[in-house]
Amino acid sequence: MAISKDQLKQIGRFELAEPESLDDLDEWALWLEAMLHGPCFIFFRDGEPILLQGKQVVERLAGLKLEIYPDEHPPPHFHVRAPGLNASFAIEDCRLLKGHAPSDVLDKVRYWHKHSKRKLVEAWNATRPTNCQVGPYSGA
Repeated sequence: MAISKDQLKQIGRFELAEPESLDDLDEWALWLEAMLHGPCFIFFRDGEPILLQGKQVVERLAGLKLEIYPDEHPPPHFHVRAPGLNASFAIEDCRLLKGHAPSDVLDKVRYWHKHSKRKLVEAWNATRPTNCQVGPYSGA
């Protein structure tokens, strides 16, 4: 399932829009801005430009950084980082997959997840490279 230009704009990943789909000068300007300042970089292999995606910060919450990385392993998940904290949680049900977190952090993350799961799913789906072993998230 391809993500529309409007959805890419909403989740801050407009650099993933196909240049052929840009309709006017305003969209080209937005796309260029996203390419220059978005979470990606370009390198050249045999003279061909290749777009690489970096991690996407989905939210900052009370000193926590909630991120999604491209080209990840199953199950679909997000990372929570802070000084002294690096944990992974399942997008499906927010269960702790890896790492440790104090109970107050767990409470904040679970509360946020309950109200922001749609945002996580959109960010996950927007950051899946074509060769990713875990494709788009289709769960509830």
